[in-house]
Amino acid sequence: MRIGIDLGGTKIEGIAMDAAGRELARRRIATPAAQGYGAILEAIAAIVWDLEGVAKSPCTVGVGSPGAISHKTGMLKNSNTVCLNGRPLREDLACRLDRPVRLENDANCLALSEARDGAGQGLRCVFAVILGTGVGGGLVLDGTLWPGRQHIAGEWGHNILETDGPTCYCGRRGCVETLLSGPGLAASYQALGGPKGSTAHEIASRVACDSRAQAALDLYCARLGRALGVVVNILDPDVIVLGGGLSAIPALYTEVPAILAQAAFTDDLTTPIVPARHGAASGVRGAAHLWPPSPPEPREGGAP
Repeated sequence: MRIGIDLGGTKIEGIAMDAAGRELARRRIATPAAQGYGAILEAIAAIVWDLEGVAKSPCTVGVGSPGAISHKTGMLKNSNTVCLNGRPLREDLACRLDRPVRLENDANCLALSEARDGAGQGLRCVFAVILGTGVGGGLVLDGTLWPGRQHIAGEWGHNILETDGPTCYCGRRGCVETLLSGPGLAASYQALGGPKGSTAHEIASRVACDSRAQAALDLYCARLGRALGVVVNILDPDVIVLGGGLSAIPALYTEVPAILAQAAFTDDLTTPIVPARHGAASGVRGAAHLWPPSPPEPREGGAP
């Protein structure tokens, strides 16, 4: 049995999954980021123990988190849930849960899930994108995560898209994340005169009757197409899979491909842009996939 945890900026979700990939149980709570690092650790531990009780079996635990583990310090880095940065998240969770914990970037978990049994199944090079509270990317080659030398492969969210753009928490200006996250879309809408406090989904739902919402979404699609053009020019993936809360916006699949075709260095772009097959469950399923299923118990007499 495997437990996957998706540690997001606004919610923590967990599933218990059997060896065949069937979901046994799911739990979801708000991320207690305002209460700090210790509260997040306790919330994850509570979900794991709850799910393990449902599974009625010892479980491996994989965690998808924004950011990545620094090879230099062993601490988490580059997380937009900033209270996690500089903390030994994997070791602290292993200590609380009394077992090894595998931890990967949340976009890597999305990519792994979709490459294993999702929209990228059977394809050699899968690039997956999270468009939500933050923006991230993950890369799977031949069914295996490719984290890169510095464990930052796929981190296109911190490429600079517009040099005069807003300041990012990473210290740079105009990062992809500042412009293509949910808050980024909301900021564009507000800058065009839209009411303050609108969510990305509210903005997308108003395009038929609100010219400001349409203009903000058009700008978003143009930026997404240009940003993905960089990915295609470097990796030329077999598929681009979109996940995260904003991936449900239909215009991303009807408008962005033509913009991407103009940005990519080719006269015949055929790279499909598709939604994650497992939807919002992809990240948490990918976290569970960080541990392979246990091999079957040997039969009586030692036969395989």
